[in-house]
Amino acid sequence: MAGKIYLVATPIGNLEDITLRAIKVLKEVDIVVAEDTRQTLKLLNHLEISKPMISFHRHSKDEKIGQIIDMAKSGKNIALVSDAGTPVISDPGEEIVKYAIEEGIEVVPIPGPCALIAALISSGIDAKEFTFLGFLPLNSKTRKEKLKEIKNSSKTSIIYEAPHKLIQTLTDLKEYTENRKIVLAREITKIHEEFIIGTANELMQKIKEPKGEFVIVIDKAENQNENIFENMTLQEHYEYYEQKRI
Repeated sequence: MAGKIYLVATPIGNLEDITLRAIKVLKEVDIVVAEDTRQTLKLLNHLEISKPMISFHRHSKDEKIGQIIDMAKSGKNIALVSDAGTPVISDPGEEIVKYAIEEGIEVVPIPGPCALIAALISSGIDAKEFTFLGFLPLNSKTRKEKLKEIKNSSKTSIIYEAPHKLIQTLTDLKEYTENRKIVLAREITKIHEEFIIGTANELMQKIKEPKGEFVIVIDKAENQNENIFENMTLQEHYEYYEQKRI
Protein backbone atom coordinates (compact mmCIF):
# COMPACT_ATOMS: atom_id res chain seq x y z
CA MET A 1 0.00 0.00 0.00
CA ALA A 2 1.37 3.39 -1.00
CA GLY A 3 2.07 6.06 1.57
CA LYS A 4 0.79 9.62 1.54
CA ILE A 5 2.46 12.99 1.11
CA TYR A 6 1.33 15.52 3.70
CA LEU A 7 1.78 19.22 2.91
CA VAL A 8 2.48 20.57 6.38
CA ALA A 9 2.33 24.32 7.00
CA THR A 10 4.92 25.44 9.55
CA PRO A 11 5.42 28.72 11.45
CA ILE A 12 6.59 31.77 9.51
CA GLY A 13 8.30 33.17 12.59
CA ASN A 14 6.63 32.51 15.93
CA LEU A 15 7.12 28.81 16.71
CA GLU A 16 3.80 28.72 18.56
CA ASP A 17 1.98 29.19 15.25
CA ILE A 18 1.63 25.52 14.42
CA THR A 19 -1.55 23.46 14.53
CA LEU A 20 -2.12 20.41 16.71
CA ARG A 21 -2.76 18.41 13.56
CA ALA A 22 0.55 19.51 12.03
CA ILE A 23 2.40 18.37 15.16
CA LYS A 24 0.57 15.03 15.08
CA VAL A 25 1.47 14.45 11.42
CA LEU A 26 5.12 15.37 11.96
CA LYS A 27 5.27 12.84 14.80
CA GLU A 28 3.65 10.06 12.78
CA VAL A 29 5.25 10.32 9.32
CA ASP A 30 8.27 8.26 8.35
CA ILE A 31 10.25 11.02 6.61
CA VAL A 32 10.29 14.82 6.47
CA VAL A 33 11.19 16.45 3.14
CA ALA A 34 12.45 19.97 3.83
CA GLU A 35 13.65 22.88 1.73
CA ASP A 36 16.49 23.47 4.22
CA THR A 37 16.96 20.64 6.73
CA ARG A 38 18.89 22.94 9.09
CA GLN A 39 15.92 25.30 9.32
CA THR A 40 13.40 22.50 9.79
CA LEU A 41 15.59 20.82 12.41
CA LYS A 42 15.15 23.89 14.64
CA LEU A 43 11.38 23.40 14.53
CA LEU A 44 11.55 19.65 15.09
CA ASN A 45 13.89 20.13 18.05
CA HIS A 46 11.50 22.70 19.50
CA LEU A 47 8.67 20.16 19.16
CA GLU A 48 10.92 17.38 20.51
CA ILE A 49 10.42 15.36 17.32
CA SER A 50 13.17 13.27 15.75
CA LYS A 51 12.70 12.19 12.13
CA PRO A 52 14.87 11.31 9.12
CA MET A 53 15.02 14.30 6.78
CA ILE A 54 15.69 14.77 3.09
CA SER A 55 16.43 18.14 1.52
CA PHE A 56 14.62 19.31 -1.58
CA HIS A 57 15.31 22.81 -2.88
CA ARG A 58 15.25 24.71 -6.18
CA HIS A 59 18.63 23.29 -7.20
CA SER A 60 17.61 19.67 -6.58
CA LYS A 61 17.63 17.37 -9.61
CA ASP A 62 14.63 15.52 -11.02
CA GLU A 63 16.15 12.28 -9.75
CA LYS A 64 15.50 13.53 -6.22
CA ILE A 65 11.78 13.80 -6.98
CA GLY A 66 11.85 10.23 -8.25
CA GLN A 67 13.45 9.04 -5.02
CA ILE A 68 10.79 10.76 -2.93
CA ILE A 69 7.95 9.37 -5.05
CA ASP A 70 9.47 5.87 -4.87
CA MET A 71 9.57 6.12 -1.07
CA ALA A 72 5.89 7.01 -1.03
CA LYS A 73 5.11 4.14 -3.39
CA SER A 74 6.93 1.77 -1.05
CA GLY A 75 4.56 2.74 1.77
CA LYS A 76 6.42 5.57 3.45
CA ASN A 77 4.33 8.50 4.72
CA ILE A 78 6.09 11.78 3.97
CA ALA A 79 5.69 15.30 5.37
CA LEU A 80 6.65 18.03 2.91
CA VAL A 81 7.54 21.35 4.53
CA SER A 82 9.03 24.64 3.35
CA ASP A 83 11.45 26.79 5.36
CA ALA A 84 8.46 28.70 6.71
CA GLY A 85 4.73 28.84 6.06
CA THR A 86 2.68 26.82 3.61
CA PRO A 87 4.65 24.56 1.25
CA VAL A 88 4.28 24.74 -2.56
CA ILE A 89 3.51 28.51 -2.57
CA SER A 90 6.59 30.11 -4.19
CA ASP A 91 8.33 26.93 -3.10
CA PRO A 92 10.12 24.10 -4.97
CA GLY A 93 7.83 21.52 -3.32
CA GLU A 94 5.36 22.29 -6.10
CA GLU A 95 7.23 19.88 -8.38
CA ILE A 96 6.91 17.02 -5.91
CA VAL A 97 3.15 17.54 -5.68
CA LYS A 98 2.78 17.51 -9.48
CA TYR A 99 4.68 14.23 -9.79
CA ALA A 100 2.84 12.69 -6.84
CA ILE A 101 -0.55 13.38 -8.40
CA GLU A 102 0.61 11.99 -11.74
CA GLU A 103 1.77 8.81 -9.99
CA GLY A 104 -1.45 8.38 -8.03
CA ILE A 105 0.08 9.23 -4.65
CA GLU A 106 -2.44 10.78 -2.24
CA VAL A 107 -1.59 14.37 -1.31
CA VAL A 108 -3.03 15.65 1.97
CA PRO A 109 -3.01 19.38 2.91
CA ILE A 110 -2.34 20.28 6.55
CA PRO A 111 -3.29 24.00 6.59
CA GLY A 112 -1.62 26.63 8.71
CA PRO A 113 0.46 29.82 8.51
CA CYS A 114 0.84 31.60 5.17
CA ALA A 115 2.75 34.89 4.89
CA LEU A 116 0.75 36.32 2.00
CA ILE A 117 -2.58 35.77 3.78
CA ALA A 118 -1.28 37.15 7.07
CA ALA A 119 -0.05 40.28 5.25
CA LEU A 120 -3.28 40.75 3.31
CA ILE A 121 -5.65 40.52 6.27
CA SER A 122 -3.52 43.01 8.24
CA SER A 123 -3.03 45.51 5.42
CA GLY A 124 -6.40 47.28 5.37
CA ILE A 125 -6.41 46.82 1.59
CA ASP A 126 -9.36 45.16 -0.20
CA ALA A 127 -9.20 41.42 0.50
CA LYS A 128 -12.26 40.32 -1.51
CA GLU A 129 -10.22 39.61 -4.64
CA PHE A 130 -6.46 39.45 -5.00
CA THR A 131 -3.68 38.19 -7.24
CA PHE A 132 -0.53 36.61 -5.83
CA LEU A 133 2.51 36.99 -8.08
CA GLY A 134 5.24 35.49 -5.90
CA PHE A 135 8.67 37.06 -6.50
CA LEU A 136 8.91 39.42 -9.47
CA PRO A 137 11.03 37.95 -12.30
CA LEU A 138 14.63 39.10 -12.69
CA ASN A 139 14.40 39.06 -16.49
CA SER A 140 13.72 42.63 -17.64
CA LYS A 141 11.03 41.77 -20.19
CA THR A 142 8.99 39.42 -18.00
CA ARG A 143 9.42 41.74 -15.03
CA LYS A 144 7.87 44.62 -17.01
CA GLU A 145 5.00 42.35 -18.01
CA LYS A 146 4.28 41.57 -14.35
CA LEU A 147 4.54 45.24 -13.40
CA LYS A 148 2.05 46.13 -16.15
CA GLU A 149 -0.23 43.43 -14.80
CA ILE A 150 -0.08 45.09 -11.37
CA LYS A 151 -0.61 48.53 -12.93
CA ASN A 152 -3.78 47.48 -14.74
CA SER A 153 -5.15 45.09 -12.13
CA SER A 154 -8.65 45.61 -10.76
CA LYS A 155 -7.66 43.35 -7.85
CA THR A 156 -5.26 43.69 -4.95
CA SER A 157 -1.77 42.46 -5.91
CA ILE A 158 0.60 40.66 -3.54
CA ILE A 159 4.28 39.92 -4.07
CA TYR A 160 7.19 38.63 -2.00
CA GLU A 161 10.56 40.38 -1.85
CA ALA A 162 13.96 39.87 -0.25
CA PRO A 163 15.51 42.79 1.66
CA HIS A 164 18.42 43.34 -0.76
CA LYS A 165 16.01 43.73 -3.69
CA LEU A 166 13.33 45.80 -1.97
CA ILE A 167 14.52 49.28 -3.01
CA GLN A 168 14.74 48.29 -6.67
CA THR A 169 11.26 46.78 -6.52
CA LEU A 170 9.84 49.91 -4.91
CA THR A 171 11.57 51.98 -7.60
CA ASP A 172 9.85 49.90 -10.26
CA LEU A 173 6.51 50.07 -8.48
CA LYS A 174 6.78 53.85 -8.23
CA GLU A 175 6.68 54.03 -12.03
CA TYR A 176 3.75 51.64 -12.40
CA THR A 177 1.54 52.34 -9.37
CA GLU A 178 2.02 56.09 -8.88
CA ASN A 179 -0.03 57.12 -5.80
CA ARG A 180 -1.72 53.83 -5.01
CA LYS A 181 -1.61 52.55 -1.44
CA ILE A 182 1.05 49.94 -0.69
CA VAL A 183 1.68 48.06 2.54
CA LEU A 184 5.02 46.49 3.37
CA ALA A 185 4.57 43.63 5.82
CA ARG A 186 7.94 42.90 7.41
CA GLU A 187 8.99 39.98 9.63
CA ILE A 188 5.42 38.78 10.17
CA THR A 189 4.88 37.09 13.58
CA LYS A 190 8.49 37.80 14.57
CA ILE A 191 9.85 40.21 17.19
CA HIS A 192 10.30 43.05 14.69
CA GLU A 193 6.96 42.60 12.91
CA GLU A 194 5.97 45.80 11.16
CA PHE A 195 3.37 47.05 8.67
CA ILE A 196 4.51 50.15 6.78
CA ILE A 197 1.95 52.06 4.71
CA GLY A 198 2.43 54.57 1.91
CA THR A 199 2.88 55.08 -1.81
CA ALA A 200 5.93 53.51 -3.44
CA ASN A 201 7.69 56.88 -3.31
CA GLU A 202 6.84 57.43 0.37
CA LEU A 203 8.00 53.92 1.27
CA MET A 204 11.34 54.54 -0.43
CA GLN A 205 11.84 57.50 1.89
CA LYS A 206 10.88 55.46 4.97
CA ILE A 207 12.95 52.35 4.22
CA LYS A 208 16.65 53.16 3.99
CA GLU A 209 18.20 49.85 5.06
CA PRO A 210 15.70 47.02 4.49
CA LYS A 211 15.98 44.09 6.87
CA GLY A 212 13.94 40.91 7.06
CA GLU A 213 11.61 39.27 4.59
CA PHE A 214 8.87 41.39 3.01
CA VAL A 215 5.36 40.81 1.69
CA ILE A 216 4.17 43.71 -0.48
CA VAL A 217 0.42 44.32 -0.72
CA ILE A 218 -0.60 46.73 -3.50
CA ASP A 219 -4.01 48.36 -3.82
CA LYS A 220 -6.00 47.79 -7.00
CA ALA A 221 -6.20 50.35 -9.80
CA GLU A 222 -9.11 52.74 -9.38
CA ASN A 223 -11.74 53.23 -12.10
CA GLN A 224 -10.11 50.38 -13.95
CA ASN A 225 -12.64 50.11 -16.74
CA GLU A 226 -12.36 53.81 -17.55
CA ASN A 227 -8.60 54.30 -17.30
CA ILE A 228 -7.09 51.04 -18.52
CA PHE A 229 -6.49 52.31 -22.06
CA GLU A 230 -5.40 55.84 -21.19
CA ASN A 231 -1.62 55.33 -21.25
CA MET A 232 -1.40 52.20 -23.40
CA THR A 233 0.68 52.11 -26.55
CA LEU A 234 -0.78 50.61 -29.72
CA GLN A 235 1.16 47.41 -29.05
CA GLU A 236 -0.21 47.22 -25.49
CA HIS A 237 -3.75 47.64 -26.84
CA TYR A 238 -3.13 44.71 -29.18
CA GLU A 239 -1.70 42.53 -26.38
CA TYR A 240 -4.66 43.39 -24.12
CA TYR A 241 -7.21 42.21 -26.67
CA GLU A 242 -5.14 39.11 -27.47
CA GLN A 243 -5.32 38.18 -23.77
CA LYS A 244 -9.09 38.66 -23.83
CA ARG A 245 -9.35 36.15 -26.65
CA ILE A 246 -7.50 33.41 -24.73
